[in-house]
Amino acid sequence: MKKSLNYLILVLAVMSVTSCQSREKKQPDSQPTEKSVELPRPQQDLSEYETAYFASGCFWCVEAIFESVKGVAEVVSGYAGGPEENPTYEQVSYGRTGHAETVAVYYDPEVISFLELVQVFFGSHDPTTLNRQGPDQGRQYRSIAFFKNEAEQKIIRTYIDALAENNVYDQPIVTEITPFTKFYRAEEYHQDYESRHPENPYIQSVSIPRLNRFKKNFPEYLKENAH
Repeated sequence: MKKSLNYLILVLAVMSVTSCQSREKKQPDSQPTEKSVELPRPQQDLSEYETAYFASGCFWCVEAIFESVKGVAEVVSGYAGGPEENPTYEQVSYGRTGHAETVAVYYDPEVISFLELVQVFFGSHDPTTLNRQGPDQGRQYRSIAFFKNEAEQKIIRTYIDALAENNVYDQPIVTEITPFTKFYRAEEYHQDYESRHPENPYIQSVSIPRLNRFKKNFPEYLKENAH
């Protein structure tokens, strides 16, 4: 198993590039302005889908990865894991809250299971780096697998135990296994950020390469139009 899962140990070659909360993200072409306002996406009815919540670094990257997975109807970027109510991006991205950048994954359990989503989660980031993912540093970028019930908690723990028993990583897994309480949707300009801003330096140097690595390693989990 170790041989087949060595790709899980993600060593980003772009450690020196700007981080998700850096100036690259603050430039006028990265956020909407009075002259260029992005309209909100139409809100679709997602009540028929199950939800799963994960944090594994900049939500721009994580949202794009889960969006490419079959059985996933929608992914929303937001904040979770802290006690503060109604956090803003500025507060979270600069570590002023206990929240982490998180995604809410709306999925069809008849197409993809929670266990498979957990596999996607661990297979698309490095769960051994404490409070860091690639160039992004701080507790707001920590690795968290949220659970809503005992069954989900058991799936996460069992999977982590299997990774550890098979020595998939050279370092201990530091992913938090956290009961889900509340998810706060991020500001609209963060939603679908990677597809809306492919020219952004962070997207080009960090997010797209991370997505492409995932696609290469998990072709069986991809939507037909995501290959």
